[in-house]
Amino acid sequence: SSINDVAWSTFRQWLEYFGFKYGKATVAVAPHNTSQNCSNCGQKVAKSLSTRTHICPDCGYVEDRDINAAINILKKGLSTVGHTETNTLGERFPLV
Repeated sequence: SSINDVAWSTFRQWLEYFGFKYGKATVAVAPHNTSQNCSNCGQKVAKSLSTRTHICPDCGYVEDRDINAAINILKKGLSTVGHTETNTLGERFPLV
């Protein structure tokens, strides 16, 4: 495993630990296409890593690439509401 993978794994473990400590649910979402998909209409808008602004040709939505991705990540996380999650300690709890 690369050092980058280890760093993200450690970061995720810390997030889950503090979420558990403070009674907050943490949800891991697949990052696939979060910066490519339009957070307004869902259309895939291919762009290189150097392109910092998301501009959707379908709906005209314009946003910073990272903010667009963050909105998509939030939507993916919120779509799990009502489901049950198992944390790294093996404890199950509802996502609310």
